Amino acid sequence: MAVIDQYFKHLVSTGASDLHLSEGQPPKMRTHGAITSISEGVLEHDTLNHMLKEICDDAAYERFLERGDLDFAYEMDAKSRFRCNYFKQNNGLGAVFRLIPTEIKTIQDLNVPETIERFGDLRSGLVLVTGPTGSGKSTTLAALIDYVNRTYARHIITVEEPIEFVHNNKKSTISQREVPIHCPSFADGLRASLREDADIVLVGEMRDLETISLALTAAETGLLVFGTLHTNNARKTVDRLVDVFPSDQQSQVRTMLAGSLRGVVAQLLLRRDDQPGRVAVNEILVSTPAVSSVIREGATQKLYDIITGGKEHGMQFMDDAIWEKMLAGQVSALEAYMKAINKSRFKAALPPEYTDVGNSGGSVTED
Repeated sequence: MAVIDQYFKHLVSTGASDLHLSEGQPPKMRTHGAITSISEGVLEHDTLNHMLKEICDDAAYERFLERGDLDFAYEMDAKSRFRCNYFKQNNGLGAVFRLIPTEIKTIQDLNVPETIERFGDLRSGLVLVTGPTGSGKSTTLAALIDYVNRTYARHIITVEEPIEFVHNNKKSTISQREVPIHCPSFADGLRASLREDADIVLVGEMRDLETISLALTAAETGLLVFGTLHTNNARKTVDRLVDVFPSDQQSQVRTMLAGSLRGVVAQLLLRRDDQPGRVAVNEILVSTPAVSSVIREGATQKLYDIITGGKEHGMQFMDDAIWEKMLAGQVSALEAYMKAINKSRFKAALPPEYTDVGNSGGSVTED
């Protein structure tokens, strides 16, 4: 057993999501959104260096020491898998480990809108799952891929950094590729998938012009492409995709996006008020002729009206989803206010001690 496994076992037994190890600091973990120390003693260089090196391939560890960061996955046992990120920081070495559930939950298990599942029924186009780091994008995408895997006989290729959820073949055939082990980059993996008889490609992160351009081309040529972005609503997602291109190409990109975008699922995690844990809330944009038209025109400010008026298509506005969770008592008014886009809507629901929020420069910070 690796020395670091003692921390991983503690993480699993306490229901925490992340382990933080930094030279000169006590070991810490994140539980339901809050970070707390596991013990008082600080981690010395030799101890942390040994723990990090012990679970990592020698060549990869040398690459980390040279470049200053590294991503990979570590499987402690059949039920415990971790996404690992090593980095160098001011006091020396550091690492963060995210617990990845080995059992892939369904869309129903996640208690997110079943409209999301319908995106798995598509045969082509671009579907984006967006949200900040740690918002559960990978979990939702894994549930979506698993739905396809259980329902259809298709060839699914995933390009990830690192591979998180491991899918076993069911009705579909799944090929999971890891950057940079199996392919040099997301763009290279996506480009190769065009020659690998794929029906569906999952791109772990669409973070540069080349990857986004290839994703749009793949979606236009008949593949169903699932991708992620670090945006928190549908309008920002569309704007980000267009803005990454030079100005003289943006009109053409809007036309391509109008024709290929099938939907956007934005996701946030809110701290629960009724029980320990967090709950997902989603904004959902489903492509319609009206959506395609405003994207082509560059009038993304009109997406708000389309989403709020598109419930019959399964659309949902983020603030409406947050409002429903607040009314149901699942999240506090303060948590709802902090995560809402239009904060004035939630201001009246705040407890008396926060009624001056937003007045005279007043502000609230998350604990």
